[in-house]
Amino acid sequence: MGLVTEILALPLAPLKGIGWVLDKVVRAAEEEYYDPTPVQEALATLGRARSEGEIGEEDFARREQELLERLEEIRAYQFRSGGAGP
Repeated sequence: MGLVTEILALPLAPLKGIGWVLDKVVRAAEEEYYDPTPVQEALATLGRARSEGEIGEEDFARREQELLERLEEIRAYQFRSGGAGP
């Protein structure tokens, strides 16, 4: 019975392969999108720019708020997905 099922399902094999590839692509994209490292680096760069006088307090506060919100979004995603986060 197993051999007959595999023979009958053979035309669907390319679809299963495409599904597998798409799943891997989606997972890789999510890992990259929800990686906190670039956001943390941007916060550090922003702090340096403020301390060196390259940006004003208003720009700093606005950009810092955006980055902190993004970091919170990442941490919420990691919590929901059961991933380990800092």
